[in-house]
Amino acid sequence: MLTNKKIVLGVSGGIAAYKAAALTSKLVQAGAEVKVVMTENAKKFISPTTFQALSRQPVYSDTFKEQDPTQIQHIDVADWADLFLIAPATANTIGKLANGIADDMLSTTLLATEAPVYIAPAMNVHMYSHPSVMKNLKQLDSWGFKFIEPGEGYLACGYVGKGRLEDPETIVQLLESEQKNKSLLQGKKVLITAGPTQEKIDPVRYFTNPSTGKMGFALARQASLMGAEVTLVTGPVQLDTPAGVRRINIVSAEEMYEAVMKEFPHTDIVVKSAAVADYRPKNTFNYKMKKTTGDYTVEMERTKDILLELGRKKTNQYLIGFAAETNESEHYGEQKLRKKNLDAIVINDVSEEGAGFGHDTNVTIYLTREGKRIVLPLMSKDELAKKIWTEAAEEHSGEAF
Repeated sequence: MLTNKKIVLGVSGGIAAYKAAALTSKLVQAGAEVKVVMTENAKKFISPTTFQALSRQPVYSDTFKEQDPTQIQHIDVADWADLFLIAPATANTIGKLANGIADDMLSTTLLATEAPVYIAPAMNVHMYSHPSVMKNLKQLDSWGFKFIEPGEGYLACGYVGKGRLEDPETIVQLLESEQKNKSLLQGKKVLITAGPTQEKIDPVRYFTNPSTGKMGFALARQASLMGAEVTLVTGPVQLDTPAGVRRINIVSAEEMYEAVMKEFPHTDIVVKSAAVADYRPKNTFNYKMKKTTGDYTVEMERTKDILLELGRKKTNQYLIGFAAETNESEHYGEQKLRKKNLDAIVINDVSEEGAGFGHDTNVTIYLTREGKRIVLPLMSKDELAKKIWTEAAEEHSGEAF
């Protein structure tokens, strides 16, 4: 999967820079073209000549030392890349990238590239867990950067813990896997719903639920990375739009219904992960209601069942639903799968630890109409999103796609 891929390898100044030499060799052996960009501190650990010999390409370290006077080298290298890998990525380099600092060849090239960027951190265990580093990593994640998590083991500083640069062989395997996944949804139009809805009583009061939209946004982010054209219809949430995703903001269940039905005919795959209100106030007010003595009763009416309507209307679309339950979750989820004419359903018991609303993780069961059952244990919502898309692509790679 890396044959003829143009990879820029950014090497920053940590003891793990020695591993970048082996990584360069492994990437070349996998068929990639590799250009190395080094920081000045990286050169104190390993010579540029080593990378030049292994890559058979020029090595870049000085922004102002133009190797070709007809090109601006940091722009030329940035445009050349199909993929950008920073390994090792020190706390300093991560901090620069997260805060838009461009003061050397590596940082300027990173800000100029439009290629996907993979970051492989390597540092002392306490540095890695420092709030400032965590904040920078979170910021980069929200912008769509990919991470190769450091391993646990003996570190050069003498500590044992998380912070060791992942082995070169593992990094190459991960990149090959990512390149394969990137084409899974290539050319497909994907529609995802996310978040809660708000059903108004008056200008200052409404009914809603605890959904944060994290699962739907993870699905959108991963679908985009896998090559899909993604439309995300979302209720009110405090999340940044994933890179490459078209976002439609709605508030009420009725607005979500209208937006989804408009997009549905032009869609290949639909994943409805939003927590849409089943009921709304029958009567609403354009002014703030005042308190009165005694109780107050709100009469509720049903909202439109978006998923049921999609199941009725679908032609060639592949339809995946979500079922958030608190008891007999698999039983109710399977009923929903059949009743609403779904192709697959993701069932989660929101009462389980680490699952459901507001968490960064989830625990689910994936069921298909054909009877396939996959238990997906506790994992991040992004990892779960990858598995959902992979299962959908593999199970229904024929007529559905």
